[in-house]
Amino acid sequence: MSKTTELTVEEKLRLIYDLQLIDSRIDQIKSTRGELPLEIEDMEDEIAGLQTRKEKILEKISEAEEEIKKREISIEDSNKLIERYTEQQKDVRNNREFEALAKEIEYKELEIQLAEKKIKEAKFEIEKLTGMIDGVKAEEEGEKDQMGIDALIKDREENLAHKREELAVLMQETEKEETLLQKRGDKIRKDIEERLLNAYDRLRKNFKNGLAVVSIERGASGGSYFTIPPQRQMEIRMRNRIIVDEHSGRILVDEELAKEEREKISKLVEG
Repeated sequence: MSKTTELTVEEKLRLIYDLQLIDSRIDQIKSTRGELPLEIEDMEDEIAGLQTRKEKILEKISEAEEEIKKREISIEDSNKLIERYTEQQKDVRNNREFEALAKEIEYKELEIQLAEKKIKEAKFEIEKLTGMIDGVKAEEEGEKDQMGIDALIKDREENLAHKREELAVLMQETEKEETLLQKRGDKIRKDIEERLLNAYDRLRKNFKNGLAVVSIERGASGGSYFTIPPQRQMEIRMRNRIIVDEHSGRILVDEELAKEEREKISKLVEG
């Protein structure tokens, strides 16, 4: 059947109700997965964030190590100059030259002290940053061990693997049915006229439960439960025009048609 084929109103109602049954079943299948997909996505984002944080810390550690190397070279150079100036003091001709070399030695000693201070600070920074990655063991009573980024990443990755397995089991249980329903739903969509399909999709988005087409249930509109006058119920059962619920705007079908289509879709899924 194609959209170019002229359909009766009853055929249109059956198609649009079939699509509703299929979409509702797919919604139900997805709901069985609960918040798992979102939880997995959140965990993946958190792990990525932790890994980025670790990379930045490693960069800072690398910078601190480079600082230490640079300062150690500076100390080595200063010590060599001190040795040279000390030797030169032995050959000076007057006190002025001696004092000038003494000042150079003093200046280099101050440079060494500053370099040693910077090395100490850099080593402390490395220790602190390493602790952020590896974790910190409490040394004093009353303190708690601090979990490091590596441990956090491992913990989150283990939880993520568990959640993925859980989702995989759920997917395996319902994937075949969902694929079958999706294919049938796509085929039905091609047979429904564009105006009616657009109205259906719009209604689906407007309602939290996704019900755009409902049947009469005990004289009321399914989904809204407003009583439908007997005359209107008779018109719906005649299936010669598409009627919408005046309260919700949903497309209405009669109980018998709904029962027949539910059985048909049920057999499709089971068989």
